[in-house]
Amino acid sequence: MYSNILLPVSFEEGRDVAGSLAVAKALRAPGGKITCLHVVEALPQYATEFVPSGHIEAARADISSELEALIADVPDAQAVVVDGSSANAILTFAQDNGKDLIIIASHRPGMTDYLLGSTAARVVRHAKCSVHVIR
Repeated sequence: MYSNILLPVSFEEGRDVAGSLAVAKALRAPGGKITCLHVVEALPQYATEFVPSGHIEAARADISSELEALIADVPDAQAVVVDGSSANAILTFAQDNGKDLIIIASHRPGMTDYLLGSTAARVVRHAKCSVHVIR
């Protein structure tokens, strides 16, 4: 059982967010905490001029609302939205916040990713805590 679980959440099609949350609840120790984390990737500099003013802030607000709805009935859970590169942000957040388990969903990868998606593979290789991969 784990007392401080990090659940990175991606809203891409094919990601089983509900299944990942169910696993987190099952592996959480009594009194443990779950943090749902979404990473907002930075846009390339050349693309930022084509994004309408206020769009990124509105997207962050929508993501926060989705995360809050996801954990509405989960005690001792919190939602966090951060900026950065997915794998690096997940690893940094986990280490800075004393997480003892990361539960990460992986898509069905292509040959370039071999057995896991690239973000999940980086997290598995570099995490300082346990990692549980959901397919």
